[in-house]
Amino acid sequence: MVSPVLATLIWGIPYIGAGIIGILYVLGVKNEKVHGVLSAASLFIAAILATIVGYHVLASGQPILHEFKWIPSINVRVSTYIDGLSAIMVILVSWLSFLIGVYSIEYMKGDWGVPRYFFFFTFFVGSMLLVVSANNLLLLFIGWEGTGLASYALIGHWYTDEEEYWVGVPGRRAMGVPMYFEPSHSGLRAILFTRVGDIGMLIGMAIMYYLTGTLSITGIAAKAPSWMAWLASHHVLTLTLVLFTLGALAKSAQFPFHEWLVTAMTGPTPVSALIHAATMVKAGIYLVLRFAPIFYYGALNAPAPLHAIVVHDTYQYFMLVAGLGAVTAFMLATMALVSNEFKLILAFSTASQIGYMFLAAGAAGMLVAEGNVEGFAAGVLAGLSHLMSHAVFKAALFLISGWALHVAHSRFIDKMGDYAKYMKLTAISMWLAGLSLMGIPPLSGFFSKELTLHAAEEAHFQSGFLLGALTALLTAAYTTRLIVRVFHMPPYEEPEHKPHEAPILMLGPYFILALAALVLGASWWWLAKVFAKAGELTRAGQLALRVPAKMLIVHFTPVVDAVLAGAIASILIVWYLYKIAAVNFRALLARSALAKATYDFLFDRWYINAVIYIVFVYGFAGLALWLAGVDFAIDWFYHIGLIAFFGALSFATRALQRGRPDYIVSMYLYMAGIALLLAYILWR
Repeated sequence: MVSPVLATLIWGIPYIGAGIIGILYVLGVKNEKVHGVLSAASLFIAAILATIVGYHVLASGQPILHEFKWIPSINVRVSTYIDGLSAIMVILVSWLSFLIGVYSIEYMKGDWGVPRYFFFFTFFVGSMLLVVSANNLLLLFIGWEGTGLASYALIGHWYTDEEEYWVGVPGRRAMGVPMYFEPSHSGLRAILFTRVGDIGMLIGMAIMYYLTGTLSITGIAAKAPSWMAWLASHHVLTLTLVLFTLGALAKSAQFPFHEWLVTAMTGPTPVSALIHAATMVKAGIYLVLRFAPIFYYGALNAPAPLHAIVVHDTYQYFMLVAGLGAVTAFMLATMALVSNEFKLILAFSTASQIGYMFLAAGAAGMLVAEGNVEGFAAGVLAGLSHLMSHAVFKAALFLISGWALHVAHSRFIDKMGDYAKYMKLTAISMWLAGLSLMGIPPLSGFFSKELTLHAAEEAHFQSGFLLGALTALLTAAYTTRLIVRVFHMPPYEEPEHKPHEAPILMLGPYFILALAALVLGASWWWLAKVFAKAGELTRAGQLALRVPAKMLIVHFTPVVDAVLAGAIASILIVWYLYKIAAVNFRALLARSALAKATYDFLFDRWYINAVIYIVFVYGFAGLALWLAGVDFAIDWFYHIGLIAFFGALSFATRALQRGRPDYIVSMYLYMAGIALLLAYILWR
């Protein structure tokens, strides 16, 4: 029998590790190996605990719950709950984070901010593990905001803002707005974009608590039919569900919140791998996968007088989620087609692939109109399977990019080339992970992507299916372009040093992950049983995601064959254009005004970033200045005081983002609270 305390220690151990690293840093311990080993060790222990607890849950068929009173006045408990969904998530997050942590030891060697890096890195993982194992919304939200704080620090790690750490082409503008970003700027973008969605999430949480009297997720699930019916009777059910999901859409960088993820590439490459593969962006889709069954169950079991209205409003909500996922998947894939930065291409790909996951969950929920519980369960588990598949191959791709950038001393793929001649194991890893991203069998990405498209087809969501299928072709095209350009074509500029294989601490993690993409795909028949078992243990009220394992195995139908044939054709066409025909695309752009306009539209990200800045940043700044001018004539003394105050506040904010270490104090206070909480758990 597994002790329930172990479930809490899964997220507690990384917090303890981060706290020790922070204390040693304050005490003046500067040996970077000490901080790196402490981080990796705490993540390894968490991974072992996650495996033990997760295996017990899946094998025994019994979820694990560990809780105790925290805030009795509002009936909030520290409650860790490991069921089928969270069992898979804690195993996936902890092991991926451990491998990325090992990679970081070598990657960050000699960096001037190693202790700070490993403090926030480990804290980040603890926060994510808390998100996926919390059984009440308040505890989940603490982890949720913990990932946001850590991402700000890690994305802006090189806050001195040297040009080599920027993202985007220096000097490039779209509609007069700069399209290049420094680390300090990107860190602020990340925290501000995601906070917008979090406001909606908090409103949704408050409404649920008001109507149920509890923040317990299982308690909210059990009462879903009644509180959803009440909201539907007041014509605000769809709005409330959308508000609650805004946090997930922003966290997972779905349109229109995707811009923060694009510029998050200013952080160290292991941070990019962590954010894109194991943490942060996966928190959003996890929340949707966790609550989709709750909303579905609430709609199916709504009281008879309001049943039709609740089902209709819930269907509208799920259709919106699926639509945003499909649009994001297609839109970001088109941007990746023309990007010339290694990590930026992968960033576009991440938001695009998470769009698939939202498409799967949303399309599954649309089956509420038919009452198709089995089809709904299969769709949600399709989203979970693509989450797992994507996490593995995207972590490998980002870790490979870190070495590629180091070898080239550049982030631009045009300055890389012929790496396959000098780095054969890296090239093999790149092809395995890349083919999984492209959705080519027998790699895991093929099965999970086809299950997602099947979910859209099953829901008769034709527009979503078509966008998803077209995205599959674009994904194969931009991934092949990236691999051919970097590994099989000579660089446009001769490098100063010959490329060579990465050190074992860097090569090992991404080679293991690339092989895992192949192994997971080859054993999909077994994974289907695991997902089916996980669904059976993931309950919302009385609804379990019970589905036969055979529904999670891809069958080659004319539709599947057509999508696969299109992806293979995309690979061959790109290979021909780049490797055989050697098309000079620069000359083509110079000759054709239409081609140049299309290229600029895609390269400048559909001008969405420019519009955001013109409307919301510059527009509101201008409005504020105008209002200040009007009011100044009325009560000038009052506003002088305000200007002085906000000027001082602005100065302090600039000081923080430009590198003063004072902001770490807030994190220590946060860690102190966590430490006291864990001490109470262990020794009460």
